[in-house]
Parts: sequence; structure tokens; C-alpha cells
Amino acid sequence: MRVAIVHDWLTGMRGGERVLEGMLDLFPGAEIFTLLHRRDSVSPRIEARPIHTSFLQRAPFARDRYRSYLPLFPAAIERLPVRGYDLVLSSSHCVAKSARVEGAPHLCYCHTPMRYAWGELDAYLTGTRALLRLPAAPVAAALRRWDAATAARVDVFVANSAHVRGRIRRCYGRDAAVVHPPVDTARFGAAREPEDFYLLFGALVPYKRAELAIEACARLRRRLVVAGAGPERPRLRRRAGGDVTFLGRVDDARGAELLGRCRALLFPGVDDFGITPVEALAAGAPVIARAAGGALETVSGPTVGANGEAHSAKGPTTGVFFDQPTPRALAAAILHAERLRFEERLLRRSAARFDAEHFRRGLREQVDLLLGNGPHVPAAAAQAAVAVG
Repeated sequence: MRVAIVHDWLTGMRGGERVLEGMLDLFPGAEIFTLLHRRDSVSPRIEARPIHTSFLQRAPFARDRYRSYLPLFPAAIERLPVRGYDLVLSSSHCVAKSARVEGAPHLCYCHTPMRYAWGELDAYLTGTRALLRLPAAPVAAALRRWDAATAARVDVFVANSAHVRGRIRRCYGRDAAVVHPPVDTARFGAAREPEDFYLLFGALVPYKRAELAIEACARLRRRLVVAGAGPERPRLRRRAGGDVTFLGRVDDARGAELLGRCRALLFPGVDDFGITPVEALAAGAPVIARAAGGALETVSGPTVGANGEAHSAKGPTTGVFFDQPTPRALAAAILHAERLRFEERLLRRSAARFDAEHFRRGLREQVDLLLGNGPHVPAAAAQAAVAVG
């Protein structure tokens, strides 16, 4: 069976690329289609596959400033020649789900509906030199209409969390099964040796809200280590004090070491799922997270208000939530966590629910359901696109 996988872009190893690896575990002979590919930026397993890119691959400065070409993403994805395959999978948080697929069933593993179309364009453009300096509102409206209309090109949606399933319903009027993304929990088996620092780990982009962690730790005079790179890094460095250490992008081995040594992982943004909190739990580290988004599906524990009041939750305590996106609320949650005793064995066990085998089994079931439904019927024939004003 000839299989194509459409992925937004290949510029580094993050959560979406872990999902892509999981798809290649199921279909090792698949070919990859993507907007652009920064050579040697992803794992050897991905680099070894045939990788087809769009015209953006040849655009000036696209290697480092591809976000500036956002208005051209729809044209670029639609011109990719995804033809002659028996099955198409897309791994989409932007435009991959909108590829034109000819004559093959299309399953979209949706990390989120396109953020930049549904209310986050201003944050997305922060720190970029946009190719077309159009006002953000008209750009977002055009992207939103296009994104909603092209949802009809997908036969089956699979969401990476219940949180994203809700977004798919609201944005596209479609339902989705939930299959959590794969986490390589086995690589966090080393004995934990916690030290006196908190860890912020991940891409430094606006919606991750890294500034909350920096300011909360400054209030409490706690040491913070920041591991990750992204367009927000210069701004964050300017506002950080001497107790903040910026490491830049780290490899898997260094990341596992940091998670094994930190007092806790700080996760101040609202993420669609959030692989890093699961990795922290697998390393035996508690998580202090905003009480919203995918973290509610992976972490359990009390929710703390800005004044320090705590609301207990059922189930095991693997972390602490803060209820408002403010440094004060995050600081209160850190203080509350410092009064708790976390059981390392319980934290590691809670992470096992999200190992790679669970992902492979769940996605394989959804593919089998799609391929076992008889003749391929395009989604457009079954359901009209959602009307968006």
C-alpha cells in the first residue's frame, strides 16, 4: 500500500515530529510532503524518507523566517502533488490537513485547528518580518474561511486530546476520535536526583507564556532554567534577571537529564496536549501547569488561586494547577507545590498511559476503520463545509 504523510514543516524535533515518527512506525515506506524542510533538523528516521517540499523551499530566507510567508501557506500546500497513493495521513497544526488529495482516503491527525486563523494571528506574527504586511484581522478572516472550507477534504479527523476534539467541533463542525500523541517514556528510566531549580522546557513562542514563569520565579527568588529556542527568546532574555539561565535548544539526552534534576516543570501556556508534561512525569518530576488545555488530561492535582487558596481534586497528585494566567497565580502554585510530597513511582506510572504503543494501537484502529468502510466517499459529499463569517 502506497502511503503519503503530509506534515506542515520540518524544521526541528518537537511534538508534531514525534507524531510523524509514530506514523512512520506504522507505515515505514511512507513518503512525506511538507511546506519546507531544513535539512538534518529532524531525526534520521524522518530524514531517511523521500521528502517532497513546496515552492516555499526556494523562497528567500524561508529556512529561518518561514513564518513570514504565512499568507502563502494555502497556495503552497494546495500545490503539493499528493497523487497516486492508497492512503494519505496528515499531521496538522497549520495547513497540512488542507492538501489536495486525489482519489485516496485522508485521515488527519489534528494537533489543533489552525491557530493563526482562529484568534492567535497577532501572537504568531510577533517577532517576524511578514512578507505581506496586511492588517492582521483581514488575514485571519481569509485564513479562517479557507481553513473551514478545506476541512471537507478530510475523511476522518483524529484529535490529539479531548481539548482539541472540542476545538475541531467548534471550528469545523466535525467530530473526532481522540488518540493521544506518543511519548517515549522508556528513555526516562534514570534515577531522579532533584536540584534547586525549576525548568521551563519547549519552544519559545508567544502562546507558551514563558514570561509568566520568568516573572513568577523572580517574585519568589527561585532559580529558573529555560531550555528551548524560538522567536520569543530575545525578548525573554531582556526581561529576565540573574536567576534565569537560557540553554537554547537541547538534545533528547540533555532534556531527559534536566527533567530528572529539576524541582518541577513549569508549564504556563495553554497547550493542545503538551508532550513535555508527560515527559516530566516519566522522569519522576511534578508539573506546575495552567488549569486549561491538554494538561488537564495528563496531570492531576489541586488548583491554586492567586491568593493561595487550593481546591483539591480527585485522583493521584502528580502536579499543581494555577487558575489565572498571571505571575502571581503561578507563584502561589509554586509555593503550594513546595509544601507537597510527590511520589516518584506514582508520577512515572501516570506517564505510562501515553507511551508510543498506545499511540500506534489507537491510530492503527482509526486507519483500519477508515479503510474498512467500503468504497471511498469524499467528505465533501457527506458534509458541507462550515460557514464562517
